Amino acid sequence: MPKPSTDLTEAEWTIIKSVWEKEPCTAPEIQEKLHKQTAWTYSTVRTLMDRMVAKGLLTAKKERNLTLYSSAVTRAQAQRGELLYALKNAFNGALSPMLECLLDTKDISREELDKLKQLIAEHEKNQTKPRGKE
Repeated sequence: MPKPSTDLTEAEWTIIKSVWEKEPCTAPEIQEKLHKQTAWTYSTVRTLMDRMVAKGLLTAKKERNLTLYSSAVTRAQAQRGELLYALKNAFNGALSPMLECLLDTKDISREELDKLKQLIAEHEKNQTKPRGKE
């Protein structure tokens, strides 16, 4: 079975963030939570959520006269999908220009830089060594 797509539209991001905060949940709960931010009607929210079920982003479970929705993807899966999409499409798969762009457009604290250096060092350490070289 193919892995569900984790490419989310802006509207789907809005919905799934709300679902993550309060799952399982109903479409009316999500519509009420998002109404001030989006002005979406119940039918809009329900349609979006049903489409997200079809895409494998949410699950729907009928309980009596309610449909309870839960996420089918984690935050990490959705974030990874979004990041890989940007890497592939905006940077032609090249990580260095993407990282350079991020560093140029955001004030990076000393703590964040140290964390990045630590992550790179750990990644290098965990790389498989070529056979015959110890």
